[in-house]
Amino acid sequence: MTQFRTLALARRWFAISLIVAWLSPLAGWSQVPVGPRIAANDTSGHGAQVVYEAGAVHLGTSRVFIHVYKTGLGHEHGVMGRLKQGHVVLNDNSGGGELVFDMPSFDADSDEARRYVGLTGSTDASTREQVNANMHGAGVLDTHMYPTATFKIASVTKLAELSRRGLPQYQLDGAFVLHGTTAPIGIVVDAEPRSGWLHLRGGFSILQSSYGIKPFTKAFGAVGVADRLDIWGDLWVAGERLVVQQVPSR
Repeated sequence: MTQFRTLALARRWFAISLIVAWLSPLAGWSQVPVGPRIAANDTSGHGAQVVYEAGAVHLGTSRVFIHVYKTGLGHEHGVMGRLKQGHVVLNDNSGGGELVFDMPSFDADSDEARRYVGLTGSTDASTREQVNANMHGAGVLDTHMYPTATFKIASVTKLAELSRRGLPQYQLDGAFVLHGTTAPIGIVVDAEPRSGWLHLRGGFSILQSSYGIKPFTKAFGAVGVADRLDIWGDLWVAGERLVVQQVPSR
């Protein structure tokens, strides 16, 4: 009887080891590789190849961050949003592009957004809901009427000086369209090459009033946000024509 029991136990452990060995290669599917590899326009999850032409922005991993300053007894906020579409070509002679901001996607005071703009602490869900309602409402961004903002890049100039990270820098000049108003802007970005992608990071400042937006206030002005906004782009752009394999999302 003991011999049969030992044999059955051995068979059971052998079967378990086969299952573990079979599953081990699949475990890596839950790990997203360094750099963007998940296609924003292909959610099939069937391992399809996706082509990114040079300059194409990877929408799934690119983000826009905004630092909202306070007035009076107000609070500073960190806001994070996505792009709806975009392409950026870093070329002195024929460089340019366009970035279309998906305004309804902008979300205030997530921990990630606050950390990115240099704020500490966390904001509770109820407060975030109220801040988002004010931000998206008709009195501020009015994202129902203006669902997109656009940076139209007219020219690109490579700068001689490296960034603080020791990376090449580029001056992007063009027009920013927000809330139905267009104004010229210039942005300096640095570009970090990573596995065929360019990680672009840079920012600029605007005055809300320059775009017909009245900065939010309440309590007769005792609580409010400042006119100035600091805006950063943290983008992944194809540095060359890339054919990538779809990676299943977590």
